[in-house]
Amino acid sequence: MVPDRFEWLLAPGSPTTELAGRFADAGHDLYLVGGSVRDALLGLPHDDLDFTTPARPDEIKAIVEDLADAIYPMGEKFGTIGMRRGAAVYEITTFRSEIYRDESRKPHVTFSDTIDEDLSRRDFSVNAMALRIPDAQLIDPFGGAADLVKRVLRTPLDPEIAFSDDPLRMLRLFRFQAKLDFEPDAAAMDAVSRMAERLEIVSAERIRDEFSKLLVADDPGPALWGLVDTGLIDHFLPEMRALAMEQDPVHHHKDVLAHTIAVTQKAAPRLRLRLAALLHDIGKPDTREFAPGGVTFHHHEVVGARMARNRMRALRYPKDLTNDVKQLVFLHLRPHTLKMGWTDSAVRRYVRDAGHLLEDLNELVRCDVTTANERRARAIQQRIDELEERIIELRKQEEIEALRPPIDGNDVIEYLGISPGPIVGEVMKMLLNRRIDDGRYSVAEAYAMVREWALENGLNDPGVPPAEEE
Repeated sequence: MVPDRFEWLLAPGSPTTELAGRFADAGHDLYLVGGSVRDALLGLPHDDLDFTTPARPDEIKAIVEDLADAIYPMGEKFGTIGMRRGAAVYEITTFRSEIYRDESRKPHVTFSDTIDEDLSRRDFSVNAMALRIPDAQLIDPFGGAADLVKRVLRTPLDPEIAFSDDPLRMLRLFRFQAKLDFEPDAAAMDAVSRMAERLEIVSAERIRDEFSKLLVADDPGPALWGLVDTGLIDHFLPEMRALAMEQDPVHHHKDVLAHTIAVTQKAAPRLRLRLAALLHDIGKPDTREFAPGGVTFHHHEVVGARMARNRMRALRYPKDLTNDVKQLVFLHLRPHTLKMGWTDSAVRRYVRDAGHLLEDLNELVRCDVTTANERRARAIQQRIDELEERIIELRKQEEIEALRPPIDGNDVIEYLGISPGPIVGEVMKMLLNRRIDDGRYSVAEAYAMVREWALENGLNDPGVPPAEEE
């Protein structure tokens, strides 16, 4: 009888049991392995199903050939065959041992013939369990089920072996800490501290993907502290170490790193917002100055935006995401500069500059308030409340997200009799600033402004604007 918690995986006639039947007919066992087994034991849903088998890749392809709607052999040299059936995609991997060469970013893979050896080379005991199908026999040679109960992350073999096999597992340790709210065991933490430098042989793309998953966990805080305490973060985000400084060494205000992690914890688990929260003060160490009134960080948002862009590029984040995070870092102080209230022009400019990032920017500004001074915290939150109210009011009156002058660049070119180029850009910027500062104005007023600008800048008098010829 199949235990209740595995029934959704092993229901009679399901694709999983049908697949197992094909392997059994070919004389091979098939096992569910990894996260799907772990999450089934925890009572959690798990969409991605991974399988392992003693069959070699060419045998796997032959077994699933007439069952699969498509076969994906891209991982074949590492023992993995992907297959799609309907909307479901599965990965089936030959039992293996996986070892990194010292000088290589890619693993050298050798195949194994036993499930226990395969499981021994996996990252953590809670992921080193297998479920033989279809008879639902749990294979747990390294105490993964007990570790689930204890909520601990422990490597099946000595952590030095596990982390030497694949150094990315050091980062995965903290990713699973954040995802599962489990505690890394002392031996694993000690090994990370000693072996952190080995992460540098791992590709930036793999590091980026693991770190992104960590950041969007419900509470990434303890894992971020673990990355800092072990020194692992120094090998892919070294700017964070510099944040561990006191803002004011005389009055011992909170250090910037503690503030940064607190802001990241408060932010909603959206990757763009969490990255911006983590990097929003990255420019403070380079801009810190001591003055009679205390420490200052003038223009740290400008420096920080550039540093955030450079670091995200190094980690191979997509260009659009990198630009968005850079802009959020650049704008995160904007609301604090408007302490006297929000004029229409200030609201228009804020919304225009924020663009599609407006929701994330407002949330970032709110999350940036970590002061223990309740009066100051209330004042800042009230300022953002007032801003959002003013945005609602202005939206009722005009389309503030799509502000544009009443004439466009082609109109300017035709009126001034010039070719496309920098002059057109300067004129359009002047017209847009007027729209932001003063609200709507007419086509005739726009042409009058262009004529005045042309005369002031030594261009020929363009004459009567088209709107006035009628």
